[in-house]
Amino acid sequence: MNSPLQGAEPVAFVATTDAARARAFYQGTLGLPVLSEDPFALVLQGGATTLRVTKVQEIIVAPYTVLGWRVASASDTVRALSEQGVSLLRYDFLEQDDLGIWTSPSGAKIAWFHDPDKNVLSISEY
Repeated sequence: MNSPLQGAEPVAFVATTDAARARAFYQGTLGLPVLSEDPFALVLQGGATTLRVTKVQEIIVAPYTVLGWRVASASDTVRALSEQGVSLLRYDFLEQDDLGIWTSPSGAKIAWFHDPDKNVLSISEY
């Protein structure tokens, strides 16, 4: 059966209560190009995926990762993020290295950080 969404490009969403602060983070800190902004959302390019940072009155923070990036090198990316002032999250129940990277049972290297609205973001090296 051919899915009506097969081959369609996904759009990722995160929410913000402060669009200027979100723009400073996603564009300034993470380096994502801004495609547009309107009263409803800030739209950025995240690789092959469009990221819509939706403007909301109140954030309901999820206790899990809501957006992540696949990277070539977790350690290089974590170092670059740290140089931009991004603090990595540490979890007591995971064995993370000095940089804050956890190696999963599959061998993937994963690190987490917050955006300004406390959305949990991640990078992963497979």
